[in-house]
Amino acid sequence: MSQTESSSEPSGTAPPQVPVHQRILQAGKALFATRGYEKASTVAIARLAGTSESQLMKHFGSKEGLLEAIFDASWEQLSPKFAELLKIKSPREKLYSLLETLLNSLEGDPATKELMLLEGRRVRKQGNLVVLTRGYLQFVQMVDTILGELKTAGELNPKLEVEAVRAAAIGMLEGMLRDQVLARRMDYPAHFSSEQIRLVFGSFLNAVAPKR
Repeated sequence: MSQTESSSEPSGTAPPQVPVHQRILQAGKALFATRGYEKASTVAIARLAGTSESQLMKHFGSKEGLLEAIFDASWEQLSPKFAELLKIKSPREKLYSLLETLLNSLEGDPATKELMLLEGRRVRKQGNLVVLTRGYLQFVQMVDTILGELKTAGELNPKLEVEAVRAAAIGMLEGMLRDQVLARRMDYPAHFSSEQIRLVFGSFLNAVAPKR
């Protein structure tokens, strides 16, 4: 097996008592994460799910539709956790709690972490598809709202636009998390812990919104 291939290739089929829609989601998630989107065929996904390719098309319309459904399902699982953060009064604490929720969720679900970071929003060969799911856009809106609260409170550098700060923060986090995935899959120089991500994020936040 080459350095760029995962050592955790899924095998077997999902339990038949699980609804076919869910089995296809699970199989697609597993194969997209281990083989990559382009190399995971609909035939292989259907076989792993213990169903037919026609059922995959019936439920999701296409391989692209399946990928989008997988991302949607992942964000839906995170949505209730994010909603709880809105009860926190301090916008700074909200941002730190948002980071913790995201890190803990992705650490507990390596397949979702790999999919989101290696396959999310990548331009596809067919149709120039870029996956921007409703859940991700809601996440972006939530970050903008919290940063807006930080700016209203006079904590965010007044010269900085909220959307620019959000783009920098998300891009930084995605970059560090993606490098962690690459370090696991191949000999890539990014063997830092999630604690380092927390420290870098804290340093960034203190730079754009210095503590008073």
